[in-house]
This record gives sequence, C-alpha cells and structure tokens, in this order.
Amino acid sequence: MKLSVDAFRAWENKRITLLGMSGVGKTRLSNILRRGNWFHYSGDYRIGTRYLDEAILDNIKRQAMTIPFLRDLLQSDSIYIRNNITVDHLKPVSTFMGKLGNPERGGLSLTEFKRRQNLHREAEIAAFKDVPQFIRKAQDIYGYQHFVNDAGGSLCELDDQGVLDVLDAHTLILYIKASEDDERELIRRAEADPKPLYYREAFLDEQLAEYMRERTLDYVALIDPDDFVRWVFPRLFYARIPRYEAIAARYGYTVTTEEVAEVQSETDFLALIERAVARG
Repeated sequence: MKLSVDAFRAWENKRITLLGMSGVGKTRLSNILRRGNWFHYSGDYRIGTRYLDEAILDNIKRQAMTIPFLRDLLQSDSIYIRNNITVDHLKPVSTFMGKLGNPERGGLSLTEFKRRQNLHREAEIAAFKDVPQFIRKAQDIYGYQHFVNDAGGSLCELDDQGVLDVLDAHTLILYIKASEDDERELIRRAEADPKPLYYREAFLDEQLAEYMRERTLDYVALIDPDDFVRWVFPRLFYARIPRYEAIAARYGYTVTTEEVAEVQSETDFLALIERAVARG
C-alpha cells in the first residue's frame, strides 16, 4: 500500500506489516505498539495455534511415546499433552520445523525435513491470508484502532503472489533493512545459537549439495544439524535481502535497523513511517 504522508496521517485505522529477518526489531516494535491501541498479529503465533497445532502435538507425543513411563500414561489416557504457545514463546513451532541431519543429534531425514518445511509454508501462507479477517476482529471484537502484522522472516520465501496482494491491499508494508553492523551481529547470533529455519526447496537443494561437497559427506544422516545451520545461515541471509528489497520497492517502504533502534514510543514509530513514506 503506497500512501502520501498526508494520507498516512489521516489514516484513521492504521495497518502495518513489518517485514525483515528475525532479529531486526519487528517484535520489539510490536511490543511497543501493544502498549497503546494496536492489535499485535503474530504470523508465527497463528501458524502454531491454528495451522500446525495438531502436527506439533503429534511430534511431541511421538517423542513422549519413546519413554516407557509416559507411553503407559498416554495410552491409558491418564495424561494429556497440549501446546502452550504464546506470542512471546513460540518454541514449539521452531521445534517442529527441526533441523536436517544426524538423527542421533536430533536431526531429521531429508524426506521428513522437507515434509515439515512444506507444512510450514502452507501454514504461513494461510496465516497471512487471515490478516484481513483479524483486522476486522481487532476493531469489531477487541476495539483496537490500529493493527500491526509481525511477519515471520520467511515471508519473502513463500513465492505466493496472493499473500503479497492481500498484504498490499490491507496494510502498509515496512521493510526493516539491517545495517552492515547489524548484519554481522545477526550472523554472529545465528552461529552462536543455530535455530530451525525455513528454506525455499530450490535454495535448500542447491545449498545442501554444496555443503555435502565441502564436508565430503555421502549421506544426509552424517550431517551435524547445528553445523549445517551455521554454515547456511549467511547464505540464506544474503539470498533473502534482494527478495525483501523487491517487495519493499513494489509494495511498501524501507527503514533501517539503526532507525528502528531509536523508536521508543508509538509517536516515534509513526514519525519513522512518515519519514519512510516521504523518502518514497
């Protein structure tokens, strides 16, 4: 959604989609806005509680069934397991996605990993297409004036035009571009604490083949799951940047992580968007 500064100021019910890699400040901004009259829509929360809830629970139960004590309690319906996903605690979602590699180190086979990746992609597409519904709910049910969509970092990987059309029609898209210093810091964090990630299948196939050549590995089951994530993250990061930039150029606006770091209030946030809109 493209607006003039005056049109943005006059926009009674502001609706913003925050775009960018995990760690650039999307959730921090959302938390600042939640203190005011903004509804915080988390795509990852919607994925975990609506579209992958059963799959996540099945995965947890499968692990529990390997423990005789828990197996007996589950089979006799003496206990039940449920997710406790919140906007601030999304670990069940990332745990379900998992990492590729040696099963003795918690890794998944390539077939299972791709199956979960595809489930996540379908869930993320559905969650983004729910945005108009939640814009209405935010106002009609909960009484919020404004709406912020805290989008997952893999939005640019979905290759689904329908998602972009929906977000463009209903929200202003704001891309948060990492500065060079913040790029290095994001990569450092990923190397220190490698987390499950979503990859486009073509990207995964290409990078996996290169990784296995470099490491002289014959089988996926020989991969150290954390080592692969550390190796692939910088490649994923830099592959996503032109995708983010293309979305922002066509549909929205760009700000930097340095600008975002200065935001301490709703007033600061609105001023930041006005500057971005003025830059075009």
